[in-house]
Amino acid sequence: MTRLSVIRYPDPRLQEASERVEEFGPELAAFVDDLLDTLRPTGGIGLSAPQVGDRRAVFVMDLSEDHSEPQVFINPEILSRERDAWVTESCLSIPGVEGKVIRATRLRVRAQDEDGEVFEEDLEDMYAVCVQHEVDHLEGRLFIDRLRFFKRLLARRQALRSARRVAADAVQVAGAVDSPTDSSRS
Repeated sequence: MTRLSVIRYPDPRLQEASERVEEFGPELAAFVDDLLDTLRPTGGIGLSAPQVGDRRAVFVMDLSEDHSEPQVFINPEILSRERDAWVTESCLSIPGVEGKVIRATRLRVRAQDEDGEVFEEDLEDMYAVCVQHEVDHLEGRLFIDRLRFFKRLLARRQALRSARRVAADAVQVAGAVDSPTDSSRS
C-alpha cells in the first residue's frame, strides 16, 4: 500500500493539462492502486493523477460508504451532458474550501480501464458530478475556476491562507524535529 502526497493549490502543476495514456501494464495498474490507496483514508470520493503530480489522464472514484466500489477512468471523454444543477463541491487539493458550481447531473462517459479496454457508461447525480470534477483536473482546471467572479476571488484567497497555514505548520514541525533535545548536542 503506497499513499501518494496530494499536491495543493496554488501548485502550478494543478493547472497543467494531462497527457493521454498510451501504455497499459503493471506499472499503470500499480499507479491506479496507489491512487486508490491515497483516496481511501481522505474521505474524498475522487482523485486524479494531476493531484499527485502525475500528468497521465487517469482518475479514480469511489462513492460507496466503505470504499468497496472503486471505479477507474483512463483517457476519459464526456460524450453528453444533461440536467444542469447547482452542486456544492470541494477538493482534496484545496482543503477547507467549498463552493456551488453548475454541473450536469446526467452524463455519458467513454474511457479505458486498467487493461486499455474501452467502455462507455451512463452516470447520474454525484457520480456524474464527480466525473466532471475529475475531468476538469485532467484539463488543468479546478472547481474554484467555475465559481462566480467574487466567490472565485474569495475561494482563492481562502485557499492561499490555508496553504500558508499548512506551510507554517510544516516549518514549526521541522523546527521541533531539528531542535536539540539534550545538552550534549550543539
